Amino acid sequence: MLSYWEFNQRNVFSELLSFLGRMTQENLTRQIQYLKVENEILRKRIGRSIRPTPIERRKLVKFGAPLGKEIRNIISIVTYETFLLWVRGYKRNKDPEKICKRGRPKTLEEIRQLVVRLAKENAWGYVRILGELKKLGINRLSKTSIKNILKENNLDPAPQRSKDTWDSFIKRHFQTLWACDFFNKQVLTSLGPRMFFVLFFINIKTRKVYVTGSTQYPNQEWVNKQTRNILPFLSSNKSGKKLLIRDRDTKFSREFDELFKNDGFTVQKLPFMSPNMNAYAESWVGTIKRECLNHFIVFGERHLRYLISEYVKHYNETRPHSSMGNRPLESRLTKNTGEIKCRSKLGGIIRHYYRG
Repeated sequence: MLSYWEFNQRNVFSELLSFLGRMTQENLTRQIQYLKVENEILRKRIGRSIRPTPIERRKLVKFGAPLGKEIRNIISIVTYETFLLWVRGYKRNKDPEKICKRGRPKTLEEIRQLVVRLAKENAWGYVRILGELKKLGINRLSKTSIKNILKENNLDPAPQRSKDTWDSFIKRHFQTLWACDFFNKQVLTSLGPRMFFVLFFINIKTRKVYVTGSTQYPNQEWVNKQTRNILPFLSSNKSGKKLLIRDRDTKFSREFDELFKNDGFTVQKLPFMSPNMNAYAESWVGTIKRECLNHFIVFGERHLRYLISEYVKHYNETRPHSSMGNRPLESRLTKNTGEIKCRSKLGGIIRHYYRG
C-alpha cells in the first residue's frame, strides 16, 4: 500500500502534468487562431482562388486527414467537402497526379497541335477546320473548342489570318523569283573621285548573282541595254510563273518592265522606301562591300570591274553560304582526305581552302 506521502506526491505530479497539458493546448489553440486570422488576411490580399497542385494536395491530405472532423474548423484554402473529395480520391488512386481535376478534360495535345497546324497552313475558319478533323476521324471537338485552341495560340479568326503577307508571297514564288538593285562605290579616276553605280540581279532560290556592268551615269537607256544582255542568263527552264521584284527607282522604266514581260516575267514593284522587302538583294550588297570592296581604294573603272568579277565568281562557286546549309552554291565532289591547300585572290582578301 502507498503511504500518505507517496499518494500526495503522485497527485501533485498528475496535476502538474495536467496543468502543463492545458497550458500547451491553450497555447496551440491561440497559435492556430492567429494563423487562421493571418491566413484569412493573406487570402483577401491575393484576391483570387488558389488551386493547389497535385503534390500540394497530397501534403494537405497527409497532414489534414489524421485530424478527422476537426479539420472543418481549420481548413480555409478549400471547403471541407472538397477536402473530403481529395481524401477519397487519394485513398482510391494512391497517386496525387491521378486525382481528378475539376472541369472537362483538356483536348489531347496531338489534336491541339493538328488544329494549330491546319490554321497556320490554311486560311480556314472554325467550321472548315472542324470538317477536316471529322474527315480524319476526329469527332470529339466542337466549334468552340477549335476557337479556344486558336485563341490560346494567338491565332486570329479566318478573315484576319487570311491576309497575304510579303513572306508568304516570297515563299510562293521562291522557285522562280529574281530581284534586282543597284549599289555604288567611289572610284578614283583621272578627273578625281567619281561615284560608280553597279546593276545586279540575284536569284532568290539559288542565291546566284549576275552583275551586268558599272557606270557613272545609270540612266534608263543604259539600264535597258544591260537588261537585253543579261536576260538570256536569267531565263529559267523550270515551269511556273517567273517573277522579278524591283524598287521604284526611275532608272527602271516602262521599257525595262516590258523587256521582262516579253520574256515571260511578271514585274512586281515594291513600295516606296521599303528595302526590307528586297532583303536578299540588300543583304548581298552588304556582303560584297563588307568582304571585298571596303578593303580597297579603287583606281579606275577597270579596277572596279575586276574586283567585282573576282568576288562574284568566288561568291557563286566556292564561298559557303549559311542559308544553303553552309555549302557553296555549286555542289562539287570534294575530297575528305589529302593535304589542305589554300587559293587566295585579291591580295588575300578572298581565300578558298580545299584538299589537294
